[in-house]
Amino acid sequence: MDSGKIIARVKNILSTPKTEWPVAAAEPTTVGGLYTGYIAILAALPAIAGFIKGSLIGTSFLGVTVRTSIGAGIGQMVLGYALSLALAYVVALIIDALATSFGGQKNIVQALKTVAYTWTAVWVAGIGAIVPWLSLLILLVGGIYAIYLLYLGLPHTMKCPQDKATGYTAVSVIIAIVLGWIARLIVGLAFVGAMGGAGLSSVHISDSSGDNVSVDSNSALGRLAAMGQRAEQASKELEAAQKSGDSNAQSAAMGKMVGAIAGSNGPVEALAPDQIKAFLPDSLGSLKRTSISAERNGAMGMQVADATAEYAGDNGQHITLEVSDTGGAKGLVAMAAAMAPEEEKETDHGYEKTYKVDGNLVHEEWDSQSRSGEYSVVVGQRFTVKANGNADSIDQLKQAVGSVDLGKLASMKESGVKSN
Repeated sequence: MDSGKIIARVKNILSTPKTEWPVAAAEPTTVGGLYTGYIAILAALPAIAGFIKGSLIGTSFLGVTVRTSIGAGIGQMVLGYALSLALAYVVALIIDALATSFGGQKNIVQALKTVAYTWTAVWVAGIGAIVPWLSLLILLVGGIYAIYLLYLGLPHTMKCPQDKATGYTAVSVIIAIVLGWIARLIVGLAFVGAMGGAGLSSVHISDSSGDNVSVDSNSALGRLAAMGQRAEQASKELEAAQKSGDSNAQSAAMGKMVGAIAGSNGPVEALAPDQIKAFLPDSLGSLKRTSISAERNGAMGMQVADATAEYAGDNGQHITLEVSDTGGAKGLVAMAAAMAPEEEKETDHGYEKTYKVDGNLVHEEWDSQSRSGEYSVVVGQRFTVKANGNADSIDQLKQAVGSVDLGKLASMKESGVKSN
């Protein structure tokens, strides 16, 4: 490891990216070399900063400082670091798979360079976690600058035409955000052991050059890698659409690309507003429904739908009941539900717990002082039903969710699913 070269690369890629990208793209290296000589060092920065902030400095509010236990902090730091290393390779696989769709050249080493040097801005900004109040702003600036770096770098590393760099960047960023969300979910919930093989043990470098990397298909990272494979298949159709010059075909192909990343085998039409609204009852016991609304939205070939009703009583009780159809993102919901551990936390005046019933993920929380809480359930790995508000007890919120025909909702899990 040459610390001088690492510092120089960080300085140059952040301060003079237009001249540094051609230099970086031309350097001979391997996957293993990029990891040991750059990625492994830079990715450790935000993990260490997060541990220092969470377990050593703590978060202060109204004179009270809260710290994560050292053991939990170390667990989160190690898993977060391991996931960032693996996630870098998964995103590189996707960037590589997309290359020909945007007139570029497939090359996994160059794709990993793209990720490594683009994410430099995010990794360095991650040190800002230590700075109170400014950490979110620093991370936001780092994220925006990383997008700019990606836009500048793709024409050099992946050899895509400059006029296609914007689209290439946009699709790559969307995918990275989705995968990053999953990774944060894993770090937030799974370090207690429910993820098992989600760490470095899921990643295997099978030759000395580090160019042959495999991921355990049964692990969480294996599921992420599968997303990359789906993207590669979908990219072929996108490439054909772009060659045709048909804007409608390009839009449809782009939607399929996003759907593939989201875990759908084809486009999914979410329930219509009238369909999903029909699941909300006119009343909840003595509470009368005061309002109801429903909508269905879509973007880039993915649709979601949501219906919400408000219920109120004369005694000041108020409950919000919501039914959501994740539609085109149902693959992500299924993954999150499979990854989530069962856990329980208690305080002097309440509790929070997550568990599974008949394969459905359930979350409940209750505060006895404010007499308020939330109860939600994931149905058919696609729909979510949630009740929250002021109530007599958590049982009243459970009854509110139970007023929705969950069996009928589960039976509609394949509704609107179309195979490519």
